[in-house]
Amino acid sequence: MGFFSDIKEDVVGFVRDPTDEQKALFVAVIVMMVADRALWWIDFPFVVRTTAAVGVGFIGLFVASYLLTGQFVPPDGDADDEDEPEEYVDELDP
Repeated sequence: MGFFSDIKEDVVGFVRDPTDEQKALFVAVIVMMVADRALWWIDFPFVVRTTAAVGVGFIGLFVASYLLTGQFVPPDGDADDEDEPEEYVDELDP
């Protein structure tokens, strides 16, 4: 029952108090659905239609992220500091 209770908590949290990331992803999904249906109405081939809809969804994601947070990408805290140790070290990056 732990799996389903976790899903329930996530859904309730999304509905009651969504984070900025959840809001931006929701907008991206809606934009993709609208773009896909618009391109279906124009009668584009399936591969072109879905690829274009995903591209439009990414654009919607970036625009929604910018409108919600005021910046496109979170700033990298250690980008200019070469003397200080990195805040995040990717274990898989050699």
